[in-house]
Amino acid sequence: MNRKKFIKHTAFTAGGLLLAQQNIIAHLWQQPAWKIKMLNDTTGIFTERGGTILFSFTSEGIVVVDSQFPDQSKHLIDELKKQKEAPFKLLINTHHHGDHSSGNISFKGITEHVLAHENSKANQIAAAQKAKTEDKQLYPDQTYTHTHRHKMGNETICMYYFGAGHTNGDSFVHFENANIVHTGDLLFNRRHPFVDRSAGANIKSWITVLEKAQKKFSKKTKFVFGHAADSYEVTGSMEDLKAFQNYLDKTLSLVDKEIKAGKTKEDILKITNIPGAEEWKGDGIQRPLTAAYEELTAK
Repeated sequence: MNRKKFIKHTAFTAGGLLLAQQNIIAHLWQQPAWKIKMLNDTTGIFTERGGTILFSFTSEGIVVVDSQFPDQSKHLIDELKKQKEAPFKLLINTHHHGDHSSGNISFKGITEHVLAHENSKANQIAAAQKAKTEDKQLYPDQTYTHTHRHKMGNETICMYYFGAGHTNGDSFVHFENANIVHTGDLLFNRRHPFVDRSAGANIKSWITVLEKAQKKFSKKTKFVFGHAADSYEVTGSMEDLKAFQNYLDKTLSLVDKEIKAGKTKEDILKITNIPGAEEWKGDGIQRPLTAAYEELTAK
C-alpha cells in the first residue's frame, strides 16, 4: 500500500471507529435508566432510583409493591401498561420512607386501593406534615395491624407485621402462589442499613423480626430486598436473611462491648468493620453504629 492510500485508509478507519463510538454513546443515552426483570411469568421487579419495586400481573389486575419517587413510578406505570392491558388494583407500601412511597401520587385515580401497616400510614402523614408536602401524597386507604390476607385473582397476598425493625411499620409482603416475599427495608443486602429511630426503629427487635420471618417462610421462598450494595442483587434467599440477622446481631453486640469497655460514642463511630459480618463494608457504617449506641444508652 503506498503512502497516499495508507493515509486515506487510516483516516477512513479512524473515522469509522469514531462514528461507531458515537453510535454506541447515542444508543446508551437512549437506553432507559430503569430496569425490569421478570422473576417468573407474572411477577417482576423494577429498579431505577429508590427502593426496589415488585409488581404482579394477576388474573384480576396489577398489584404493585412500593413506588419509589414520582418520576420513577410514572416510568413503571408506562412500562406496565405496555406489557399488559389491565387495571391497577392494589398498591402496597412496605413502609413510609419517601424512596418507597412518594411515588404513590402517580397512582392517584389509577389504582383502586393503597395498603400499608397502620404505623406506616401514620409515619407517612407525620413526615409529610413536617415537610409540608401533604399535597404530594397519596396515603393508604386500607391498613392492617398484625396480618392481612388479600385474594387477588389467582394470587393470594399476605402481609405480616412482626414488630419494630427498620421502622415501627415495616411489612413483609408474601405472594403465596409465586412464593415471593418483598422485605422492603427489613433487609439491606450487604449494605449498611438506615435505622430510623425517629420512626420507632429498634435493632434488637429487628433481629427478632428476622427470626420470625425465617420461621414463617421456607427455604424455597425468593426474597426481594429494598436495597443492595454495588455488585449485589436485590433478590436472594433465606440465607441472605440469616446473614443480615447475623450482621445486626454482631453490630449490636460489638457496640455493647465497646460501651461496657468505657468507649465514647466518638470512639465507637471510628469503627470501620463489623467482625463476623465483614461482607458489609464501605460507606454508611456510622448509621447502624449510631443507632446501636443510642438504643443501648437510652434511659
